[in-house]
Amino acid sequence: MMKNLVYKIIKTGVLVGTLDILTAFIYFFIKTGGNPLNVLKFVASGIFGKEAFSGGNLMLLSGLILHYFIAFAFTMFFFWLFPKIKVFSINRMLTGIIYGIFIWVIMNLVVVRLSKIPIRPFNIVNALINLIILIICIGIPLSFMANTFYKKQISKALNNK
Repeated sequence: MMKNLVYKIIKTGVLVGTLDILTAFIYFFIKTGGNPLNVLKFVASGIFGKEAFSGGNLMLLSGLILHYFIAFAFTMFFFWLFPKIKVFSINRMLTGIIYGIFIWVIMNLVVVRLSKIPIRPFNIVNALINLIILIICIGIPLSFMANTFYKKQISKALNNK
């Protein structure tokens, strides 16, 4: 089971991380008309501060690695949490929405505040769009994939008895 779990977490982390970053690229481009890769410099600025915006490919790579690190952290946490909270398996959509909100809260009220990203004024429209992105690109896919994984594990365990 552990090998299957690790494989599923990797697969799911790649999926949700990719969905999230691609959506962020599209949103940034629509909103600003600028180069979507600047999103990666913004992510890198969490560690490197303002210097990330004047950096080149190394900052882009740093932002991409940091983005996927965060996506994998939320993925691992969800897969760890899922079997511990039985109500998660009852309604996958609601679970995904709640976890997307949880991610938004942690990212905006903890991670960003502890990072070197300059504090910007709160914008309700941006907050809602970012919340919806997290729900659709991370929360809901995580909920469905974890639910499928654990149902298969339970089914296998019952068949082996």
